[in-house]
Parts: sequence; structure tokens; C-alpha cells
Amino acid sequence: MLAAQVRHVLSEAGFYLVAETGEGMPGLWVSEVPEGVLVRWAASEAFTALAASQSGRASNDSMRAVVQAAVSGLLMQQGHIVTAAEHDGILVLAPAARSIGQR
Repeated sequence: MLAAQVRHVLSEAGFYLVAETGEGMPGLWVSEVPEGVLVRWAASEAFTALAASQSGRASNDSMRAVVQAAVSGLLMQQGHIVTAAEHDGILVLAPAARSIGQR
């Protein structure tokens, strides 16, 4: 249910969501994990190559930070609790994890 809520918010905000079967596709990945929902962003190979070829422009890591900030802000505005995930991404905490973290 939490994953469906997160997908709905991101989709309504105009983010491109990658289907679970779309391995290697660019966009936002939303997957269920024991702690809640993991949201990760993947750029296309063309964007990665473009970012690498233009000196003085934002790198892929910089763009990842911008996308993660936008996604985090949007989800927090909608009442979700988010935190950084261990491996590139955002963790949206499940309700049980929220109450544990608030004690």
C-alpha cells in the first residue's frame, strides 16, 4: 500500500516511473523493502555521456542529488517520512518504522 501511495504521488507530480521489469531503464524506481519503500533514480546512458562530456556542467552525481532532493521534498510535503538509503536512493519509512523512529 505504501509503495502504491508513493508511486501515485510521484506519477501525479510528473516523474517517470520505471516498471519493475524495466531493468536498466532510466527513470525512478520504486520498490518495496522491509523498512518501507526504496526510491532510486537512474539516468539514461545518453544523459550520462552528455554530462561527462560537458566540462563545467552538472555531473551525473550532481543531477542525482537534485532529483533526490526534489523527490524527498515532494514526498515530505505529502506527509511521508523519508531518509537517505544506504545505496543511492531515498527510503520512505513504513508506518511501523515511523513510530519506532519517533520514540
